Formats: sequence, C-alpha cells, structure tokens
Amino acid sequence: MKKCVIVSVAPIRREPSDKSEMISQALFGEHVQILESQEKWSMVMMEADGYEGWIDNKQLGTHHSMDDSMMLCNAISQCTMENGDSIFLPSGSHISAAIKCNTDQTVWDGSSMSLESCARQFLNAPYLWGGRTILGIDCSGFTQLVMRLNGKVLPRDAYQQAECGVAINFIEEAQTGDLAFFDNAEGRVVHVGMVIRRTEAEVNIIHASGCVRIDALDHHGIFNLITKEYTHKLRIIKRIS
Repeated sequence: MKKCVIVSVAPIRREPSDKSEMISQALFGEHVQILESQEKWSMVMMEADGYEGWIDNKQLGTHHSMDDSMMLCNAISQCTMENGDSIFLPSGSHISAAIKCNTDQTVWDGSSMSLESCARQFLNAPYLWGGRTILGIDCSGFTQLVMRLNGKVLPRDAYQQAECGVAINFIEEAQTGDLAFFDNAEGRVVHVGMVIRRTEAEVNIIHASGCVRIDALDHHGIFNLITKEYTHKLRIIKRIS
C-alpha cells in the first residue's frame, strides 16, 4: 500500500515509539510504501530513496499522483490547502495542483552556480540528526536535499552517497558541486559536504556540522576557519552526474 505525508515534516523513527531515535524525516507530499502496519505506527519505505523506518499513522494519508505535483525549491514556502488553511512547507515538499503556493519558487538547474546558490540558502541551519529541513538538518540530509533540488538523486546516508558518482583523483581537480566524504579512525565514511571552488588555489566546503557552515578544504580534510583546526579527515571526492 502506498501513502503520502500530510504534515510539513514527519519524523521517521527507528522503532514505533515517539521516544525512539529519529533517523530521518519525510516531507509533505512524499510517497511511502507501507511495509508493516500497527494501530498507531507504520513501517514505511521512502519511495524516493528506499529509506526505511516508522512513521505515526496520523501523519500519513491518501497519496496523490506525482505526475501533477510540484516540488517546492525555496527553503520555506507558504501554501494554502484545499480547505483554505495556511501551511508552511520546507523545500523538497511535493504539492498537488489543488494546493496553492503563495511564494514564487526559485528554479535550480544543476549547474555549479545553481548548486552553490541552493546550498547557501541553508547557511546557519542548525544541525539535527536525521533532519532534512532548514529548521534542522544533518550532513547527508543536506547534500541529498541540495542535489535533489537540482535534479540529482542520492541515497540518504553519507556512506551510501560515497558509492555514487565518479572519483576525483586530486583536490586540485575538484569543482563546485562535487561531494567530499570524510572517514573516522576505523575508515568508515561518517561525514559529507559540498565543495565550493573559490580560486585555483582556494577550495571551501559547505557542510552541516553544528550548523550549515563554510570551511576550508584541503587534501588533509576540513579546516575550521574559526577554531583554526582540522575537524574531519578527507577520504574521497566524488562528482555526481
């Protein structure tokens, strides 16, 4: 059975309980496949990226066709529901033709300039484990959303995203819009951000760490421009087509 999210943001939890860890979020209008149904909760699989978890049944409703829907691209948009109620929706939400968007939408085209401008609209958004909106977002949720708004599909988690695209051999070859991945002491990819190429010699990264911020990037990793120390060790850079 297929349903869609009927609230601005629905937490996806590891277990069927409000006390359980939020592992991701489903946005308004996104489709989910019901894998298991209980009285108050459903185990779902996100149609967009295959992510699985539990959503409160009260936050799910009858799905609408994606064929006549529009994906919202602005960080936050004010819309009017069919019954006249106002609702604020985050970027990445899908609205049907019956819902009126009261905010002119930016169009992102996947170019380097578009990717950077899109990413910058999330600057200073607070870090939130499992988050996917400007009100709280994690590192892989940030890169997934920016790419999605630019027509590029990525899986949910950083280690999964690291399997996508084509590897860049040297940081000198990195371009704005490439994704940089970072590992821990055990060699597991645990962080991701998007490259912003300043000049031939200067490379920055925009990433969610504490908040969405811009830091320096070199072959060692991320250099925090405020604390003046390295915070993440570079593993690989990938170009996403």
